[in-house]
Amino acid sequence: MRFAITFDYLCPFAAIANETVVAALEDPDGAGHEVEFKAFSLSQVHLQEGDTPVWEAETPPSGVLALLWGLAVRDKYPESFNTVHCAIFQARHLRAADINDEAVLRGIVAGAGLDPDDIARVVATGEPARALAADHTWGVDTHRVFGVPTWIAGDRAVFTRIMQRAADKAEATRTVERLLDLITGWPELNEFKYTRIPR
Repeated sequence: MRFAITFDYLCPFAAIANETVVAALEDPDGAGHEVEFKAFSLSQVHLQEGDTPVWEAETPPSGVLALLWGLAVRDKYPESFNTVHCAIFQARHLRAADINDEAVLRGIVAGAGLDPDDIARVVATGEPARALAADHTWGVDTHRVFGVPTWIAGDRAVFTRIMQRAADKAEATRTVERLLDLITGWPELNEFKYTRIPR
């Protein structure tokens, strides 16, 4: 199956969902889905009407610099994207690193075997900013995306919250399969939300 999933590195639920998808893709017994990772800026959502879009801002708002670096890797070094993608999420949500700091992002891409100067040059071209604008606008205009993570399969888009990371690749695959089955196999279900989460 082909599907897309949205991401913003600021969101812990996007971290869990995107890491789950990456783990499922790496599962040798997985279904081999074709996945598009689509950027969506939560900072853009919170702008007032008439404000400069985040992808045009001289100083990127919170989370946007990380999106630009992630998109630079996605579009120029796709073979390294899954590693960098998860590493940015983990830096933010497991190590409380400042992903608005270019030095942090440089360390992440270097850890994935990429030259940070190369990625910085790609970001400076403006191509990742244009990719962010395209991804975000596509999500809003085509699928009424309002947050992350949103899963998009065909003409159906579903916002989800997975509460914990998969223990292994097999569990990640099962999680992805369950969600895709709900999204595509049971169109009659429109909303399913727990009133509280027992802990």
